[in-house]
Amino acid sequence: MMRIRPGPERGRAQHGWLDSRHSFSFADYYDPAQMGFRSLRVINEDRVQPARGFETHAHRDMEIVTYVLEGALEHRDSLGNGSQIRPGDVQRMSAGTGIQHSEFNASREHLVHFLQIWIVPEAAGLAPSYEQRHFAEPELRDRLRLVGSRDGREDSVRIHQDVSLYVGKLDPGAKLRQPLGPGRHAWLQVARGAVQVGDAALRAGDGAAFSHEPSLELVAEAESEVLVFDLA
Repeated sequence: MMRIRPGPERGRAQHGWLDSRHSFSFADYYDPAQMGFRSLRVINEDRVQPARGFETHAHRDMEIVTYVLEGALEHRDSLGNGSQIRPGDVQRMSAGTGIQHSEFNASREHLVHFLQIWIVPEAAGLAPSYEQRHFAEPELRDRLRLVGSRDGREDSVRIHQDVSLYVGKLDPGAKLRQPLGPGRHAWLQVARGAVQVGDAALRAGDGAAFSHEPSLELVAEAESEVLVFDLA
């Protein structure tokens, strides 16, 4: 069974410096039918204007994954971490018992375009922690590369939940198949481009939930970038 979440129907927040689209209920956007999928709670697609960003704020008991599509995002947190997140990077921050952080567009000329993802952890009260990995272009080309997992296998970032996160950058015509084990579910997020899944044509910003399927199969209809979450 596949359920499509059309990109144009997502919630939206516009604050001048920030244009954000919410796949699921977030902040002032509330839809009881869109509260997440399995342990996946938030997918926000954010565009932040040059030299602007999110001032220091607090989180707790959430796994926060950041994936940059364009530009560079500057990160600071109360654990003492400081970094720039660029395309090809995957950052995981476990808020746990509490963490403060800020994110700013590192450029004074160009916007930064990124996805921020929240996953409900398998337990509350974890120790806050931080991890960042870079995945080179050839690792992502025309395949689904594991970039986040419960056990950190294949040099992926460790996510404290039974979830495997894959990323693929696809040439037109590329075909991918992701097997799903018994009782597993999946979420597909089209970050860029266009893909065909069965009879459904999905465009940038669209998402789709899969349950009771043996696999997820897609064909890229244009230069595309996708994220696939394999979920309990």
